[in-house]
Amino acid sequence: MKKYGVGIVGTGAITGKQIEAVNGLSNAEVLALFNPNPESAKRAEEKFQMKVDTDMDQFLSTPGMDIVCICSPSGHHLIPSIAAAKAGKHLVIEKPIEVTLSRSDELTKIAEENNVRLEVIFQNRFSEDYQKIVEGVRNGTFGKLLLVNSHINWYRSEEYYATSQYKGTIEGDGGGALINQAIHTLDLMLNITGDVKSVNAKVKTSFHDIEAEDLAMAMVEFKSGALGSITAATALYPGYPERLEVFGSKGSAILEGGKLIAWNIKGEKPLEIKNEAEGSGAADPMAIGYQLHQTQWKEFLEALDSGKPNNVDAKMARKSVELIRGIYLSSRQNKTIEFPFID
Repeated sequence: MKKYGVGIVGTGAITGKQIEAVNGLSNAEVLALFNPNPESAKRAEEKFQMKVDTDMDQFLSTPGMDIVCICSPSGHHLIPSIAAAKAGKHLVIEKPIEVTLSRSDELTKIAEENNVRLEVIFQNRFSEDYQKIVEGVRNGTFGKLLLVNSHINWYRSEEYYATSQYKGTIEGDGGGALINQAIHTLDLMLNITGDVKSVNAKVKTSFHDIEAEDLAMAMVEFKSGALGSITAATALYPGYPERLEVFGSKGSAILEGGKLIAWNIKGEKPLEIKNEAEGSGAADPMAIGYQLHQTQWKEFLEALDSGKPNNVDAKMARKSVELIRGIYLSSRQNKTIEFPFID
């Protein structure tokens, strides 16, 4: 069994989760980190107790490196990904793939041209309770899909934004509550509903002193005919676990904080639920485990070994960026946006 060497671009908080996830596998190991800022690199070396390069060429020349994991700010995924792909490294990118459709498409093209795999981290897809809902939708347990709601009513303190030059900025994060926090749940929604037909939305900066939105609402119509609603925020104190509601003609299910809290099918006794929401980033962005990241890594490495398609490729990851960009456009133009559209 091949053991894969991994390099990580970025030394922020999520890097620690990725290191735990990768190093907990028998067939992978993090070999080096990259941060172009010498002071930040030095602090990261002390924190993570491993080599942190400040030169990209030196980083990519690390012996045994097969995969580069991009954990830089969302609006800074493209450039290091291009360098890694041209060096023949497979790519694992923290969500979102990038912050605009054109940058997402350019990144995808670079990976294809250099014959490297591209996986985007949407670890919540791999929870057992979510997989149960997906299976129910796919096998018709819920009947015709009617309505899917995503509620990400979270809270972030003013200090959360003040301590970073990127958070809450268009250039660094691509936006606010939608593209940084809500995108995980929107990915779960789209994996169930399929493609979007249209969206009508309103976003605003309601509370924080930031450039991007901290409050958003949207109504979505899917090509299947189902409808959906979205609320996303980082301004709603104290922050509540994210919630995904699925309603069909024969039944419904609700996922809250990654756990199934309701499952009701016509003609069947309601499923007894003992789960409590856990691992939600509702108020603390790091109140999450690394286990689902590890599951996604495990399946990605299995795909590399077998040659089979990986689970969350660029095409899938683009869908959530497209929805969010459509929401932004709808709010700016104060009208319903039909898909596809020019970003």
